[in-house]
Amino acid sequence: MRATVFAASGQPGEALPLEDAEIRYWPSAFDPEDAADLFARLRARIDWRQEEVLIFGQRRLVPRLVAWHGDPAATYTYSGTPHVPEPWTAELDRVRDRVHALTGRHFNAVLLNLYRDGRDGMGWHADDEPELGRDPAIASVSLGATRRFCLRHRRRKGSRLDVPLVSGSLLLMSGPTQHHWLHAVPKTTKVSGERVNLTFRQVGR
Repeated sequence: MRATVFAASGQPGEALPLEDAEIRYWPSAFDPEDAADLFARLRARIDWRQEEVLIFGQRRLVPRLVAWHGDPAATYTYSGTPHVPEPWTAELDRVRDRVHALTGRHFNAVLLNLYRDGRDGMGWHADDEPELGRDPAIASVSLGATRRFCLRHRRRKGSRLDVPLVSGSLLLMSGPTQHHWLHAVPKTTKVSGERVNLTFRQVGR
């Protein structure tokens, strides 16, 4: 059963029914027209890049396109690759303002992912890099095609939850979530459309 909870200075969101986690979901953080406009602008104006990661000594292409924007000092290492932020854009500021209004939290950087179709995905991981602090808050905004967001407990076998993240939605992970849960966006043959995902973070203190 899901309960409604409140951010300290935000608006209500649905609390996902997971132990050892603090996760809230707003399925309609942005109305459909606004979400479609933001998707089109970000798709066209962001300098999307396909990066490489080192896996077992071999360089492999990341199965999605990415970009990193934020405050000048918000350098972040992800998948073994250091990211120096590009400046905030008008569209990113617009999204960040809405995220702050709903969650009551401030963020100084955002990692953007472009999933070109269902062949792009994200493997199991936790956002637990040292730059994010002990109990990081990650605010994830989805635009475009709906994709399945999967969560599984690190130790409790069979404890997992799948959430279809629709366009215009916002999901906030905070508290002990990254210590106890992994998450992924699996590849699928059922999705042909593009999805832009923005994950807002607070890098450093």
